[in-house]
Amino acid sequence: MQLSAKRPDLRAISDDVSSPRIDADEACLRAFQDQLDYIHRTLLRLGADLSDVEDLVQDVFMALRGAWQRCDKSRPLRPYLFGIAFRIVAAHRRKRNREVPLGLVDVPDAQVDFDASVRTMQARRLILAALDRVPLPRRAVLIMYELDDIPVAEIASALKIPLFTIYGRLRKGRRELAAAVRRLTR
Repeated sequence: MQLSAKRPDLRAISDDVSSPRIDADEACLRAFQDQLDYIHRTLLRLGADLSDVEDLVQDVFMALRGAWQRCDKSRPLRPYLFGIAFRIVAAHRRKRNREVPLGLVDVPDAQVDFDASVRTMQARRLILAALDRVPLPRRAVLIMYELDDIPVAEIASALKIPLFTIYGRLRKGRRELAAAVRRLTR
């Protein structure tokens, strides 16, 4: 299991900050751009609508930029970004639940990947639909541990939750996901 290949080396990025030609904002932007695909996938996994993801990605960047000076560069960036994305999606859901939509227009994505197999697309839809039935606090832990391969201790630190609460949410989230998959495949 090679987790270090997936994570950027924040120490190298912070070393670049010390050079006079690259400032902290550029280092933050570069780190963000390196993780852009991960952030997009994470927002979708957390249940954000495809039509809202672009705006939420910008919100994640603004939150990261605002906290960049306080961010511990010796730790992996992905758990930190997941924590930001989790809070932004939760706030967005609360806001969306308060609003009454007048009419939604779902514009199809112009860059549909036609080369993807039907089976992969169906499996992805099934998992996303099943994940959508798992409550957000357990879904976040499940995604971080099972899909992003983040150790439990880092999840607890990123979400500011006790370690044994993480284990409980992971166990219950797995059961809920399995039950949701069974219900959806009937």
